[in-house]
Amino acid sequence: MSKPALLLIDLQNDYFPGGAFPLANTEATLAAVEQAIRDAQARGLPVIHVQHVADASQGIAPFFNAGTEGVKIHPRILAAAPEAPVVVKHFADSFERTTLHSTLQALGVTELVLCGMMTQNCVTHTALSRQADAYERVTVLTDACTTVSEMLHAIALHALSTRVRLVSSGSIGA
Repeated sequence: MSKPALLLIDLQNDYFPGGAFPLANTEATLAAVEQAIRDAQARGLPVIHVQHVADASQGIAPFFNAGTEGVKIHPRILAAAPEAPVVVKHFADSFERTTLHSTLQALGVTELVLCGMMTQNCVTHTALSRQADAYERVTVLTDACTTVSEMLHAIALHALSTRVRLVSSGSIGA
């Protein structure tokens, strides 16, 4: 029997209004992610925060620098999933040199459901990761992701459409 987990990728303050790099459509995306969290919790599915922290050895980054308000997970997302484990990453691929795979394995996860920021970068890199191939199915929640523009979001989703399942946030586990 399959067991999905909801991965919340880079839902951090720097991507929201007032942050260092605000994205498009953040309020609607935030509401869709909150609904996805509620749906996952109602089904007893694991929820995992993935937090990007800039690699300090590479110098100061434009955003997600350790110790800043911008690097913190958005307060509404933390409030919706306060007990969810946090996996810290330094690369676009959420699996690259992180504890994500071992965390998922410890939870018995066999499917991935992805949402978050930025559709064409971290969401796509995670969905297409070699390590994601170890899972039975990868799903991206189309309305629970965003990026710098609607056009770039649509292009990224189209590019993913041949490799992963694309559904709205109301379809978790379906």
